[in-house]
Amino acid sequence: MVSKCANPNCAASFLYFHEGKLFRVDTSSGSDRRRTLGQNEFTDRPLRRVEFYWLCESCASKMTLVYDEQTGMTVRPRVHAKSAAA
Repeated sequence: MVSKCANPNCAASFLYFHEGKLFRVDTSSGSDRRRTLGQNEFTDRPLRRVEFYWLCESCASKMTLVYDEQTGMTVRPRVHAKSAAA
């Protein structure tokens, strides 16, 4: 459950979906340990998890979230595309 901004330096509380930016991350870890009801071909599938993270409006304008299997979710500065006008 999302309750606050994913930026550890921000204390903003999650209140509404229309404020900030919500991130959905699909992860997989280990083998699927659910019952397969006799279908053993499904026991080797990785367990899939869906996690949600939220950045408040202020943080979302300057930062984004990046998922790495080794470190997990991290907050990084946004890279803004520069105008190609000459």
